[in-house]
Amino acid sequence: MNAQSVMGPLKVHPENPRYFADPDGQVVYLTGSHTWAVFQERGIEGETPDFDYLSFLDFLVEHNHNFFRFWTWEHAAWMQFREKDVRIRYKPLCYSRTGPGKAIDGGPKFDLTKFNPVFFDRLRDRVFAAREKGLYVGVMLFQGFSVEQKGKKGVNPQLGNPWEGHPFHAKNNINGIDGDLNRDGEGEEVHTLADPKILQFQEAYVKKMIDVLNGFDNVIWEIGNECSGLSTEWQYHMIRFIKDYEKSKPFQHPVWMTFQWSGHTPGSNADLFGSPADAVSPNGDGGYQDDPPAATGEKVVISDTDHFDPWMKNIDQTWAWKTFIRGMNPIVMDPYRDVRVDSPEEPVPSFEPMRKALGQTRLFTRIINLAAMTPHNDLCSTGYCLADPGEEYLAYQPESEKLFWVDLPAGAYRVDLFSPREGKIITSIGLNSAERKKQLIPIFFYGDVAAHIKKTDFASDSQEQ
Repeated sequence: MNAQSVMGPLKVHPENPRYFADPDGQVVYLTGSHTWAVFQERGIEGETPDFDYLSFLDFLVEHNHNFFRFWTWEHAAWMQFREKDVRIRYKPLCYSRTGPGKAIDGGPKFDLTKFNPVFFDRLRDRVFAAREKGLYVGVMLFQGFSVEQKGKKGVNPQLGNPWEGHPFHAKNNINGIDGDLNRDGEGEEVHTLADPKILQFQEAYVKKMIDVLNGFDNVIWEIGNECSGLSTEWQYHMIRFIKDYEKSKPFQHPVWMTFQWSGHTPGSNADLFGSPADAVSPNGDGGYQDDPPAATGEKVVISDTDHFDPWMKNIDQTWAWKTFIRGMNPIVMDPYRDVRVDSPEEPVPSFEPMRKALGQTRLFTRIINLAAMTPHNDLCSTGYCLADPGEEYLAYQPESEKLFWVDLPAGAYRVDLFSPREGKIITSIGLNSAERKKQLIPIFFYGDVAAHIKKTDFASDSQEQ
């Protein structure tokens, strides 16, 4: 790779561990939309067109996004949200379908000792294409929605059961593997350490993924999407396994653990923060949905609406700003052009304000000295303030036409008032005070406002407040 175009691999920033850093030590703030079909085709067999991946990458770049989750599915067929007779496809899968014999979905059985070259060729090509666009990818290794009917108490025979399409189902492979250890019709135990044989197959798969992608500098490893609470120790094992295996490789990538959810065994945010992962994605507990807590730097927090409000029923675009100002990296579950939404010709319009807000926050990371700035809730009447106290502030007022103050030391400051609604700086003013005081920030427009406040040596440009 050209040294001038190096993106990573990322490491936790040594001075401000709320963020990652590139090899030059520059802060890398991650934000973006993500959707379900970015890697494998996913939809109604014979009806849903293939996903236009390159157009999606252009969509992210146009919105000033730089990160997305690279969704991976473990099962071949069925979705718990659709009737069992609706054939939902997921392909390609990582294992070859060699037979002999037929799996439950009618295709040849899987040979768990043989990887599918189509899967790994596509993997390499799509991560490369993302890199060419300057995009980081969170490569998902496992999928909780592939092993159980989440949210159900027992298997609902009227709905699709993803476990029946899983290669580790006893009827779907030629290797004698049966992941349903408790015989409840689901395979929740696959994402545990209960069966050493299954673990060996999983480790071989993870090695293969690393071998294929280790040379890419735009990769973050995500262990699994919403695996159950039973998976905690298994995920810890996989995090350590990745880190150990990559020690002998050219690159060492960050590892990310995301929230664990199941209808049977939920996880907790404490499991995430207690993990050996570099980054985590909590659920809504603790205010991540409505009043995000200030990030402490214990982990890089990639706050993802997928884990508390994937359809944006209870949040709006102010969530992106609140999360950013509280020292986190916000990303959004985006229906985009999913099979379940009636928007085949364009990305779902209702998500557009959120998409724009994410891009706006990233714009500000190029303006402010983010490495030196941390959340200071007490320095602004709204409770939303990133600051390098005495030098630079980014304060946010989520409520429209409501005055707010920022606690500033004596000195002269330039204040740029940015309107997220308009997508531009509306006005700039100067503030000058001979003593520390709570400076009232005037409002000149409708909607939420971000105030970028920076100390200046030119007191003559400021007005006494």
